Amino acid sequence: MAPTRDNYPARVALYAQNTTVIPQKAPKLSMESLQRTISDISVELRKEAEAAADEMKQHQVLPSISEVEDARCECCGMCEECTPEYIRRVQDKFSGKLICGLCSEAVKEEMEKTGGKIEEALSEHMNACSKFNKFGRTHPVLFQAEAMKEILKKGSARAKSSSPRELKPNASKGGITRSSSCIPAIMKDFNCTDPK
Repeated sequence: MAPTRDNYPARVALYAQNTTVIPQKAPKLSMESLQRTISDISVELRKEAEAAADEMKQHQVLPSISEVEDARCECCGMCEECTPEYIRRVQDKFSGKLICGLCSEAVKEEMEKTGGKIEEALSEHMNACSKFNKFGRTHPVLFQAEAMKEILKKGSARAKSSSPRELKPNASKGGITRSSSCIPAIMKDFNCTDPK
């Protein structure tokens, strides 16, 4: 029989007659069995926690840390903490000299100027550092004036080599020369904006 709206209450009544629900009381647990259950659960949780801790320890094996020692740069005198392995690598790279990171960058710049000769670049940088440590630290204003003097000497030597007077032998000895006058261009602007 297909369920329809008309016979729905009859079906519910039929179901209620066939199934008789007898309320049953839950079995009483003794206090001893409860304690045993709690104990068993706590033992299981403890085992899981220990297993998880062991797994974490296996994944967190750290490499041994070597001793750190103070090392002084042979160029500028700056002191920094380094491992013995790092000190050996730096000394191997820079001909047995221990230099800091800043000085190593300066030596690399000098190497570009000298064509890749590390010995010359290292000695040039060490000379500059020793000159600064002797004179620049005690007399910073005089050291700056000396540096400006050197910059001007280098700049004037470059200017003489590419001077426009050398290109034109007939040029006058005047300081600044111009190729054409700007007055016609200015007058043109004045003539265009004249409201007459």
